[in-house]
Amino acid sequence: MNNFTVVTGFLLMGFSKTWELQVLHALLFLLIYLMALIGNLLIFTLISLDGYLHTPMYFFLKNLSFLDLCFISVTVPKVIVNSLSHSFSISYLGCVLQLFLVLFFAGSEISLLTVMSYDRYVAICQPLHYETIMIKGSCMRMTIASWFSGGVVGAMYSASTLSLPFCDSNEIHQFFCDVPSLLKISCSEKHIAVNVSIAIGFGLVMFCCISIIMSYSHIFSTVLKIPTTEGRSKAFSTCLPHLIVFMVFIITGSMAYLKPPLDSDSGLDLWLSMFYTVVSPTLNPIIYSLRNKDMKISMKKFIACKHLSEGLMK
Repeated sequence: MNNFTVVTGFLLMGFSKTWELQVLHALLFLLIYLMALIGNLLIFTLISLDGYLHTPMYFFLKNLSFLDLCFISVTVPKVIVNSLSHSFSISYLGCVLQLFLVLFFAGSEISLLTVMSYDRYVAICQPLHYETIMIKGSCMRMTIASWFSGGVVGAMYSASTLSLPFCDSNEIHQFFCDVPSLLKISCSEKHIAVNVSIAIGFGLVMFCCISIIMSYSHIFSTVLKIPTTEGRSKAFSTCLPHLIVFMVFIITGSMAYLKPPLDSDSGLDLWLSMFYTVVSPTLNPIIYSLRNKDMKISMKKFIACKHLSEGLMK
């Protein structure tokens, strides 16, 4: 009969064993986190306050900003604290919660990006029916479905992964709790429940990918028929950010979860995880705010109103 150690906590991987480099990494992560925090909060605030932006497209963008803010907050603050405190431990319950939240927000974001591609499809390919299709109730239901699908994925993955027995080693070779790293330190060679969860998750991803490919194939086909260069440019500037965000997010996330497990620790695992958990949530507000004319106008109005209110208070 096999004897398994009851694991009460795990040790996350540090980026360096040198104290000075740990502080440097903490500062870099803090800078990235502040960029993501300010960018996503700014988008969320502008869309909430500006009535001109109360449209389905910006409603989904507002939800995406909130998702990104939650997503990056699950992992990065813990990395900063660990680097500065030189303590890389995480409790078992903390690992369970972190694993669930990462998968929950990741799954919700994939679904929401799919909904956003459908919104652009209706707006560009069926503009006359846009207001009747993308009504408030439909937008709410699609958003709730996106969050619900993320919750189901998160619950399945975390429950199936953490039900496995773990050996003497409790060192997770990753800067947060994720499925591939936990499988490496599991004593069990049979991962039936995890494989089922991966299959269901992969099915969801494939459905989202096919839906987005179909939406954008129709979109690009319609855009190329627009006679004016200005019209084509405006349509592409709205759609391309969505496509770029999705490609970066889905490719790095899929590679991290679907690539064959290696016995030795690979730096590739770390970089792939960095891209889909840290880089994507930070890039989203930059892409949308810099390329979107309406967001720029709203930001100028917000700054003007702030200066005006400050002038009246003096």
